Amino acid sequence: MSAATDASSDDGSPELLTVDQLAERTGISVRTIRFYAGKGLIPAPRLRGRTGLYDAAHRARLELIGELTGLGFTLAAIERQLEQVPLETAPEELALQRALLTPWLPEVDEELDRAGLDRRAGRRLSDDEVTTLEQLGALTRLPDAGPDSVRLHGMVALGSALQALDAGLPPELWKRSHDLIERHTSALAEDLMTLFQEEVLQPYRDRGRPAEERRRLAAAFSRLKPITVQGVVAAFGRAVNRAIRERVDSGRAAADRQEG
Repeated sequence: MSAATDASSDDGSPELLTVDQLAERTGISVRTIRFYAGKGLIPAPRLRGRTGLYDAAHRARLELIGELTGLGFTLAAIERQLEQVPLETAPEELALQRALLTPWLPEVDEELDRAGLDRRAGRRLSDDEVTTLEQLGALTRLPDAGPDSVRLHGMVALGSALQALDAGLPPELWKRSHDLIERHTSALAEDLMTLFQEEVLQPYRDRGRPAEERRRLAAAFSRLKPITVQGVVAAFGRAVNRAIRERVDSGRAAADRQEG
């Protein structure tokens, strides 16, 4: 019987995992776990003889690191973020931190050469088309990795950008449209994060982070994403419809004045 199985009995004692089992549960390699431990990003394991054992707090902290990595944080940025989360932080509090940071985009970036990008696109792309795809936010060129290397930001982003390429309108128009969307959605995201910080998170912290609120907040934030995204799409649709009506009415009024 393994050390982890022996430690996780029916008496309610916490489950303890070997580093191999922890790697299997989290999807993070043994080498990386040991690297994080050496950097002080996770607590040192408990020792049973010569075997290091890891508990729920280790797993929760590794999952939090995984979410930060998914958001594009560098190692240095992850270290700075975790400086605010003491090593003794309970798994429930770490789960709340993770719920707040979970990337809103489920797609994972991937590095490709030009042939790989062509396969993803389903056709051979010209240099100008690759430039336009980059301007539309679908990919980023990686000159340090090779002259044809790119980081693709998910198939949804690529699909939308390819549709823009095939629409027959000038690429510069799509670039300006992308820039407008980026600017306004960045401001919206910042305003929303400020609102939730001031109205939800800070009061929770001011109350001493009561344990009974953690699960409720984590569940609420998991529902925040679809509700917010649906609200943004619906509000944008209404705004476009309103803009169309106003422009049509304005055009009619101008025509009536000319006829008068």
